[in-house]
Amino acid sequence: MSIFITPTIETDRLILRPLTINDADDVFEWTGDERVAKYMVYPCHRNIEVTREWLCSLDILENEYIWGFVRKSDGKLIGSGGIRFRTDENVWSFGYNLRYDCWGHGFATEASKRMIEYAYSENNAREFVSEHAVENTASGRVIEKCGLVFDEYSEYSKFDNSYTFKSKKYRMILK
Repeated sequence: MSIFITPTIETDRLILRPLTINDADDVFEWTGDERVAKYMVYPCHRNIEVTREWLCSLDILENEYIWGFVRKSDGKLIGSGGIRFRTDENVWSFGYNLRYDCWGHGFATEASKRMIEYAYSENNAREFVSEHAVENTASGRVIEKCGLVFDEYSEYSKFDNSYTFKSKKYRMILK
């Protein structure tokens, strides 16, 4: 077990920084949106208290970095994502979610590439996996743009077990 301290890092258009309880209003804009939460492992947040509880749970993370994605052009927090070391498989996995109005602008790909780069350079990460619901083809394109290739079909469930998704799992090994 390792405790990771999430640093602030940047891309051309984004600042990736740790989330705080002060971000609750902005975070609720996407965690409370059914369109965004549809394929996520978390159920849609029904109120901001659920979002605050989640943000408080980020204080100490084991084997994981979680970032908020801030758009440099206007300082707006538009999404979040993370990368974690999965000790059970000895690989790194990553995921992301964005406000609905920010879909299709390349932000998820840009942030994900930077998260991978960070884990590679700072943690000597070499093997990465990610998966998406089969129906969520846009997420599949993000994963492929990050350099991962289809590995196998799988499935994952929401944390509350309200739904199980058939998924596509991707893999990448870097030298």
